[in-house]
Amino acid sequence: MNISQISAFRAVMTSSSISEAARKLGRTQPAVSLAIRSLEESLGLALFERKGRQMVPVPEAHYLHAESEEILDRLSSVTRTMRSLAGGNTGDLNVTAMPGPAAFIFPRFVASVIDDLEKVNLSITSRSSQQIEELARSQSIDFGFCDAPARIKQSAQYEIEIISAGCFVAMPSTHDLPELEPFSIRALDGVPMGGLQPSHTHEKRSVSLFAEHGLHYRKVVESQTFMPLLQFVRTGKCLALVDPLSVVNELELMSTGGEVVFRRLDCDLRYDYAILSPVHRPLSQIAHKVRSKWRTSLFNLLDQAGAEPRWEPRSALPPGSGA
Repeated sequence: MNISQISAFRAVMTSSSISEAARKLGRTQPAVSLAIRSLEESLGLALFERKGRQMVPVPEAHYLHAESEEILDRLSSVTRTMRSLAGGNTGDLNVTAMPGPAAFIFPRFVASVIDDLEKVNLSITSRSSQQIEELARSQSIDFGFCDAPARIKQSAQYEIEIISAGCFVAMPSTHDLPELEPFSIRALDGVPMGGLQPSHTHEKRSVSLFAEHGLHYRKVVESQTFMPLLQFVRTGKCLALVDPLSVVNELELMSTGGEVVFRRLDCDLRYDYAILSPVHRPLSQIAHKVRSKWRTSLFNLLDQAGAEPRWEPRSALPPGSGA
């Protein structure tokens, strides 16, 4: 018994004649008759009494008809689901992002690209960049967005895509420093600064940048992430060198009430982001779709912020780049 036979059988059961059943199916009468005969032979049971051109179902045919309705309806549902899966509109999606983007930018993006949340088994979490790297290595996520790992190297467990973008100076809107853009790094000599933890690559790059220009990097506030630093900037306690997505986030949320402004630097202090994807975890079509759209959205966000983004091949990155 196969789907073609069952489809022909249901059509005959719901039609007044073989010819009507054939029209419903878009098949010829002989093809429908052959399907019915083949079905009867496979079952070892006559399903119809032939009375001239009429096909009169026997009692057993009514039982099979009830079962065939469920089978064909289920098949139709599976077909619709598979087409939806192929179109990237349904399926499983397990993604994560580091705390800054995970607070607003990343979930807003995911919400915008998922058409029907009832058709998606979604898990979206916030993790540290190191935790995201471990999740990718253990094949536990579809993809993660984080700071580029401190040591960029080939991995047999995950693929890495890196986008680099220029950083900004965050300062109070009332600050008396020149309103120039790009902003001169020399204007920050000895100025109270907020920064990240010493082990963070961005902090190391900032310290090195000041040293290269013979400037004093005077850090007075230390934070694990950028967003808390903006509250100290807002109240005039310090300035900060921040990544461009923090700029995008703040301009969207206005957590400082517009009391913090951002200026591009006149030197190439860049921040490296990474998209990590496990290599041994088959991705659903929706995971492929969301990851692809995130690449485009991320680049556009950074470009609109004036951060001059660029995708970086691994070989082009300097030793110890990333965070």
